[in-house]
Amino acid sequence: MSTLTHAATFTPTRTAVWTGRALSALAILFLTFDGVAKLLQLAPVVAGSAELGYPASTVFPIGAVLLACVVLYAVPSTTLFGALFLTGYLGGAVATHVRVDNPLFTHTLFPLYVALFVWGGLYLRDARLRLALRGPRG
Repeated sequence: MSTLTHAATFTPTRTAVWTGRALSALAILFLTFDGVAKLLQLAPVVAGSAELGYPASTVFPIGAVLLACVVLYAVPSTTLFGALFLTGYLGGAVATHVRVDNPLFTHTLFPLYVALFVWGGLYLRDARLRLALRGPRG
């Protein structure tokens, strides 16, 4: 049986799809808000970035990269690439918080919580990803 044929028989429930869409929407809304705030170079965002060791000149490009990743994630045909790029972006955020010795659960792991929404939402709404993560079975 081909992978595509098997994926068609491995469809998520309606509840799983809607839960996945809700998780994905929350991640998209949060990350879009963050990216737009960076593009607008709002004073609290620039100040927070400076506290993390980033000069003000990097805030706009970081916001642009974030929004590009969010757009890729939001478009169904590129959602997997968006999730992969967002994982890299959020991993950099974790590394930044580790470097400045921020509190573990409230600051350092917060990007991981967002990544769980990104990947959890995608997993619940995409049968192909669920099938791929299942691995080969007889």
